[in-house]
Amino acid sequence: MRSESELQGVTLLGNTGVKYPTSYSPSILETFDNKHPLREYLVTLHCPEFTSLCPKTGQPDFAKIIISYIPRIKMVESKSLKLYLFSFRNHGDFHEDCINIIMNDLIDLMDPRYIEVTGIFTPRGGISIYPFANYGDAEHQDFARRRLLQACRVTDIESHTR
Repeated sequence: MRSESELQGVTLLGNTGVKYPTSYSPSILETFDNKHPLREYLVTLHCPEFTSLCPKTGQPDFAKIIISYIPRIKMVESKSLKLYLFSFRNHGDFHEDCINIIMNDLIDLMDPRYIEVTGIFTPRGGISIYPFANYGDAEHQDFARRRLLQACRVTDIESHTR
């Protein structure tokens, strides 16, 4: 069980009066300390109901967002991540931009050893777009490069759509 001091920065979890943001809001993200900073392990977060807006037409775009990271000291708190991802609902940006913005905000927040963000966007106009962005610290740069090349394979992308 975590102590009150360990949960001091976690204000949204368990708070029933939380308001959903109406515009892009990275400041809503919260962290908690990783109790196992000496061990490398993977955390995967899956958001099957991501929405944003087309920057040109304002039409809604729908996606499944998959975030995987190897934490260092800080970890993202899931309710704050849910609210943050919801904040894209009225945000107009291209699919590729959304994925890179999410990754950059999480890097700034947590300073992970490694992180990857994949977007499985619902086809519009007969075209599916699956942007993938990743980052590795100095120790994980080779791994990041291998994952980037691996993610380019259609079979890897198709496994995420099931």
